[in-house]
Amino acid sequence: MSVSVFPIKAFNDNYIWCLSNQSQCVVVDPGDAAPVLEYCQNNQLTLTAILITHHHWDHTNGVDALLTRFPNIPVYGPQNKTIQQITDRLSEDDEIELADLGVKFSVIEVPGHTLDHIAYYGDLGLFCGDTLFSAGCGRLFEGSPQQMFESLAKLTALPANTAVYCTHEYTMANIAFAEAAEPNNQALISYKHWAMQQRDQNNPTLPSSIQNELAVNPFLRCHSQELVTNVSQNMGTILKSEQDIFASLRSWKDNF
Repeated sequence: MSVSVFPIKAFNDNYIWCLSNQSQCVVVDPGDAAPVLEYCQNNQLTLTAILITHHHWDHTNGVDALLTRFPNIPVYGPQNKTIQQITDRLSEDDEIELADLGVKFSVIEVPGHTLDHIAYYGDLGLFCGDTLFSAGCGRLFEGSPQQMFESLAKLTALPANTAVYCTHEYTMANIAFAEAAEPNNQALISYKHWAMQQRDQNNPTLPSSIQNELAVNPFLRCHSQELVTNVSQNMGTILKSEQDIFASLRSWKDNF
């Protein structure tokens, strides 16, 4: 039985990704239980597991209410003692199997946005929380620029056709910054037109793909000469290493 992936909208711009067959489902980062419970009821789905990428409230606050409705289901997540509901604590290269759906994932540690952040990679794609966004990346609340640079390098090493399921609809705002960093990027210009059409129709811009992000995402393009020149001008100093360019780019974005 095939498995579909559906974005359940939450808050202003969150997506709770729901992996489902005709009868069972798994959700990723349920910050709010209400839209998940409504989706399950409307589609006659039984929740069989929860995946967590990191500890921020907008990714975890719905867990308790979901466990009340669907008790004794596994909650997968990072090695973080503050998320007390986690039953299966995961580290780099761990593998999990969601038997009800016939889906497997391997775990990738991606510190940067938070120190505990993990991503799930499998045949369905990459569920990367707040690490990689379309045309952007997560803010560095706990980790260092170097950690985020290395985490993103892990993700961009995945196959080009990998679907990228991040958890916020930040694409248009990210594109606005990407245009400032690399205004002559033709792939970015084309992507902006497509993304605008999607949002005008109230459709998600996600999932993206690794291939698309390598073409349009400034945080993955620290080798681009145009981007290097513009970041250096913004910082008022000549930057040479890709790591320094990335750190300066992230700082520029934080104040954009």
